[in-house]
Amino acid sequence: MVDWIGLSIPFAYLGILVGSLATFSSLYRKRKAAKSLSLEPWFGPHLPRDIYLSLLHLEPEPGKEKSPTVPDGILKAALLHRASEDIKRILEIRNAKQALSSLLQRGSVGDDLWQRFLRAEKEIEAELRDVVEELQANALQPNWGQTIFQSANEIHHNAILREKIRSIQARGKRDREWWHQEKATIQSNFMKELGDDEKENAKPATVPGTDKGGSDEDAVIVEGGGPAALGSSRKKRKGKK
Repeated sequence: MVDWIGLSIPFAYLGILVGSLATFSSLYRKRKAAKSLSLEPWFGPHLPRDIYLSLLHLEPEPGKEKSPTVPDGILKAALLHRASEDIKRILEIRNAKQALSSLLQRGSVGDDLWQRFLRAEKEIEAELRDVVEELQANALQPNWGQTIFQSANEIHHNAILREKIRSIQARGKRDREWWHQEKATIQSNFMKELGDDEKENAKPATVPGTDKGGSDEDAVIVEGGGPAALGSSRKKRKGKK
């Protein structure tokens, strides 16, 4: 006869093992999902998207049943601004992905940062699909879905160019202020040195040999009449002889 009791023990063990693994896997995925949701987002608030949705779903004013109608031109501009912000975020993700993956392989960054990055990448992909769906749903302009991101890319690059021009102008202003201060300092130092030179040149010049510190031998020679007096005394002595 078959020993069912003996066979049921291994099957019960396998069932308990599989059940525990499934429970652990489910709890791990839930905890990981909750942890990824609690992580700080990679990007800040998407203000152009919020502005577009606010314009699209305006609430009626108090005392009125219908909400105010927003012109299509304003909706187009808001949607284009939203797409420009999406282009900016896409470029940031593309530039950071390779460097972040290499740092993750080296162990220089933690897994939390990588999870934040993957979450931001999925969010921007969903945002792009949402922009295309908005174009198709509202029919703001025919065939605009093929060119809106190109126009948004041009707007983004023009904004970068304007920011560079403003930074160059601000730096030029700071450099001009610094040069004016340096120029004033150099001029003041030069005028000070020039005044010191004029004071030195204005002092009276001293004649050599008239200072009081002369030697005694010079005084004796002057008092005795010098070599001429010695010669006359010798002539007198010869005449007496």
